[in-house]
Amino acid sequence: MIGIDISYESDEMMARAPQDTVEAVLMKVLDLVGKDSCELSCSFVSERAMRDLNASYRDKDESTDILSFVQSDGNDGFDFPTDGDSPELLGDIIISLDDMEKNCEFFSVAPSQELARLLVHGVLHLVGWDHATNDMDEPMLMKQEELLKIVEKESIA
Repeated sequence: MIGIDISYESDEMMARAPQDTVEAVLMKVLDLVGKDSCELSCSFVSERAMRDLNASYRDKDESTDILSFVQSDGNDGFDFPTDGDSPELLGDIIISLDDMEKNCEFFSVAPSQELARLLVHGVLHLVGWDHATNDMDEPMLMKQEELLKIVEKESIA
């Protein structure tokens, strides 16, 4: 079983990142990375809210398009035993729709494509991938583009 909790800072954001699209992309990506029993949350926020989060958690006083918070990496003493039937708690994905729209202009891509890219990116972080730079030859970013092509080919996004 997969549990996805989607939330929006404001109601108008729902039209910019439709819940059914977000859920479909996340379900497909989770399937592609082999997660069939997990839970995650995905929140959509403003540039201002993202800036506050980025300052609080990463000590960067600027907005960013996406933040991912892994529930537990096993090194913090907060691993909770499960009975084998409980879903794995992956963590939280937070996306700034304002920054997403700036990315659309900068990269000349449709909002649906950029939304899918950010969702793929967030899931990859939650399942353990990371990148040191934003260079496209980073293994995580190469994997991101590979998964994005599958999502787009299946017309999910």
